[in-house]
Amino acid sequence: MLAVMRAPRTYTREDTVEVYCHGGALLLHRILDLLIRQGARLAEPGEFTKWAFLSGRIDLTQAEAVMDLIRAKTEAGQRAALAQLDGALHRRITLLRDEAVHLLAEIEAGIDFTEEDIQFLSYEQMRTQLAEMADRVEALLKTAASGKAVREGIATAIIGRPNVGKSSLLNALLMQNRAIVTPVPGTTRDVIEEYLNLDGIPLRIMDTAGLRDTDDIVEREGVIRTRNAIKQADFVILMLDASQGLGPEEARLLEETAEKRRLIAFNKVDLLSEASSVQVRADAAQKLPGTIVFISAVTGEGLEELRGAVLKQIRSGIVTSGDREAMINARHKAMLLQAKTYIENAISSVDKNASGDLIAMDIRTAVDRLGEITGTTTTEDLLDKIFKEFCIGK
Repeated sequence: MLAVMRAPRTYTREDTVEVYCHGGALLLHRILDLLIRQGARLAEPGEFTKWAFLSGRIDLTQAEAVMDLIRAKTEAGQRAALAQLDGALHRRITLLRDEAVHLLAEIEAGIDFTEEDIQFLSYEQMRTQLAEMADRVEALLKTAASGKAVREGIATAIIGRPNVGKSSLLNALLMQNRAIVTPVPGTTRDVIEEYLNLDGIPLRIMDTAGLRDTDDIVEREGVIRTRNAIKQADFVILMLDASQGLGPEEARLLEETAEKRRLIAFNKVDLLSEASSVQVRADAAQKLPGTIVFISAVTGEGLEELRGAVLKQIRSGIVTSGDREAMINARHKAMLLQAKTYIENAISSVDKNASGDLIAMDIRTAVDRLGEITGTTTTEDLLDKIFKEFCIGK
């Protein structure tokens, strides 16, 4: 079946023909070969979405939302992408840029009519408007953590001494045997990554090699990778053995992760007697800071409590329902930070009663940076960088 769609009421605002057929790979390839022999060519990655941008159908933030929608790992990520595709971020950036352009026009008009002694805006009025813009840019910048969380997932490292149960916890959380588990200490030699959907928030969980001093070359490389994973992690689950006391290595791990958003999980509570369990819990509450849970990765005891504790911790720093309407990505953040710097430079110039030319220069640059977010001002290199990440045919 063929569907013929006429411009401009198409995704790219060009005439478009779509072919619908059965999904067998051989049949698809034969139809594709036939089309190519008739003069068609394979689309480049993101080419359809790029043409939609170039034709004015969508802006750059909406084009990026198409990729976010394809890559979404949870419903929260899907909702955020759909909101951005609907123009939520576009509208906020466009309004902010329009206000900056209006302010710039007022200042430049004042410069042009200097000889007539007409002042369009006082320094106080300029400062008020610039301060409001800076606050709104800052509000958008605060959504960066939320955006990173729903797009890429929260990088969560499970760390601890060898044989403490890190791989068992990963398997229990995923409800599948993803990592090899043996009684032999040092079984895990590399960082194993998997995604876990935790109430709509994707966690990029990293099972790591046990941390200890070792002469084994391979295990030592695993320890190095574990320490790198700790540095990169947004969140750390520090596992301790409830059946053993806290020694120097545990103290070192507690110190190394003190500045991280962290959860302490005492594993192997199934090996404790009732009296020992009471004593271990009391000692932990007295000696250790932060959130502590007691679990058995083998029996499943305490795992729901652990999930709830992790969710509470990561939600304290990310994703609120209001932010989902406009959550920026790394590219947006870079442009907004630059725009904010130039706005603050303009405020500083106003405070010094500097000339209108100097103030206007910084505002003009801030306008350009805001325009780069939506694609109002852009370069071919930027477009190539964005669209090359797309799948072919999108």
